[in-house]
Amino acid sequence: MVLLTNIVGLIATILVVLATMPVIAGLYQFMMVGLSFFVSHLEQTAPCLPRVSILIPAWNEDAVIATTIDRLMKLNYPADRLRVYVIDDASSDQTPYLSIEKSKEYPGQVIHIRRVAGGEGKAHTLNYGLDVLWANDWTEAVLIMDADVIYTEDSLLKMARHFSDPSIGAVTAYIKEGSNAPNYVQRFITFEYITATGASRRAQNVMGFLACLSGGAQLHSRENLMAIGGQIFSATLAEDTFTTFWTQLRGRRAIFEPNALVYAEEPDDLVGLWKQRVRWARGNVQITGTFADLWANPDMHQGMGSLSMSFLWFSIFLMPVFQISAAVSLVGLFFLDPAWAWSLFRLFWLLAGIVYLVVTFVSYVVDFESARKSWLEGLLFPGVVSLLVMFHAFFPQPGQWLVLQLQLPDGHWLLTCITLFVYAWLGLSMAVAYSSKVLQQSPRWSKLAPPVLYFAGYGAFLCAVTFGSYVKEFQGAAMTWDKTVKTGKVG
Repeated sequence: MVLLTNIVGLIATILVVLATMPVIAGLYQFMMVGLSFFVSHLEQTAPCLPRVSILIPAWNEDAVIATTIDRLMKLNYPADRLRVYVIDDASSDQTPYLSIEKSKEYPGQVIHIRRVAGGEGKAHTLNYGLDVLWANDWTEAVLIMDADVIYTEDSLLKMARHFSDPSIGAVTAYIKEGSNAPNYVQRFITFEYITATGASRRAQNVMGFLACLSGGAQLHSRENLMAIGGQIFSATLAEDTFTTFWTQLRGRRAIFEPNALVYAEEPDDLVGLWKQRVRWARGNVQITGTFADLWANPDMHQGMGSLSMSFLWFSIFLMPVFQISAAVSLVGLFFLDPAWAWSLFRLFWLLAGIVYLVVTFVSYVVDFESARKSWLEGLLFPGVVSLLVMFHAFFPQPGQWLVLQLQLPDGHWLLTCITLFVYAWLGLSMAVAYSSKVLQQSPRWSKLAPPVLYFAGYGAFLCAVTFGSYVKEFQGAAMTWDKTVKTGKVG
């Protein structure tokens, strides 16, 4: 019996330690951000103006398509070296009419292409456009974007300059949430993009690989697209990530240009956000299996097969598993060895608190504009409960003082319930965060969605999304172009 208890205790300890992997990965990545200001590809660039064809896959985008085209026509880029192709995926709204009107306004520069048999998805729509481009040799580079993305005037110039180095196959820009008067969901996304795009991809530039080109802002050389087959991979929901992987596995580099700023309209409600992110996360599930031979295999690719890439990828991909198993383990250890459970619990949350402070500080350094706009959501990104737990890990004395004031003896049922709740919070937080989406779908309880999300944390919501992607992929759900609705809120 003692042996079994020791074995169970050892396994539980290992599971709690494994749960620190995402935390350590975050710290590792953000420590690399500082080096990105000294290690960049800019010193290897020169003015470069390839003939660029811009592909806009458009399915019912009449709220944004005209503005997007007008802004592209204002890019600081030679007009005779720029063409915009609107690939209309059998839209049933005013998208075809508006696109045709813009083609008349900008003759020779804006081309409307209609797919009569649409609805197959973004990748199929892009491939329809690529077939048109490959019919002649005018196109030297292809900018793949979304219909709602607004490019700043010098963004394309800053991306294209990297092609002066022939080893570069693809460049992605810094996509930022750009809605006028963003609500709480969009402010959370604003802060998320600082960490997941502005900071993380800077770090990946330093580490010698890029995990994903932003789907709405990816510039490819013609040679790169031809090297990966001349088509976008359509058998996955993560066509942008798939293209990123193959770009690098075929011998060219994919890099992030943080100075090329573009703005997009992100979902303004949790239902739309859930739909968008589950689709992305399902794509990552598919990618993980497809490239099984790549992980921790530097012989296949020095950067993509590095331990750093595998560590960062699986820390995010398996985060729900880590958190649930750690929560169960801490609860179990509470009954086996309360002192050891407390030590492990405190160690985890001390580390989480340190990384929280580092990430928040670095976010302000990386993108002060966005961080200032979303300062409250940045501070409450982990959720109110998690912040209180971190505070208790750093300063347990106030909690101990409160217990003394309540005169609760060791083993009191209330004290036990509170302890078990806190120990299980890593797993419970995902369920509570998910409930905010459920509440928003109810007309009667929708007003409770924001406080519940702040209570549980946006990070926990994203973790629940990843878990939801496991379920969807296991169920074999259809891979349709389930895009979010755009309303033209980007200023």
